[in-house]
Amino acid sequence: MDESELRQPEPGAGLVNAAWLGTGLLVGTSAAAAAAPDTFARAHAVLSCLLFAIGTGALLWAYALGITRSRTDQVTLGGLFFLSGDTAPGDVRRPLRLALAVQVVAVVAAASIRPYTEVAFGILAPMYGLGLMGAWGGRHGRFEPRVTEGAA
Repeated sequence: MDESELRQPEPGAGLVNAAWLGTGLLVGTSAAAAAAPDTFARAHAVLSCLLFAIGTGALLWAYALGITRSRTDQVTLGGLFFLSGDTAPGDVRRPLRLALAVQVVAVVAAASIRPYTEVAFGILAPMYGLGLMGAWGGRHGRFEPRVTEGAA
């Protein structure tokens, strides 16, 4: 097998892998905290707050990238943060959206089982998936070139 036959990974594959790593940890702590809150609720709350902080940072980074790219590209909010349209290939868009959906379902289910406890901090964590999706869109997303007014 020569080099031309090897498939190159999509750009930003590390962001996709990080999204799934965080999702796996979140699902595991959500299930554990819902089953045994006295033992795992605090660990789940700490992880949720950490993922929220990382996601918020990634979201701000994505916003800064979007502003910078908007000088030359026609950046849309849907494309930047949700990878809508042709912003990202399906091999990137589907796993990132699925990771976000799994995060939301896991934390809402856990918080519904143990409301008014530390388990409810989990609802902050999906910011992680949203932030990484935005970071991918800001760094690697494909946008149409900006058309300046007055250009014919």
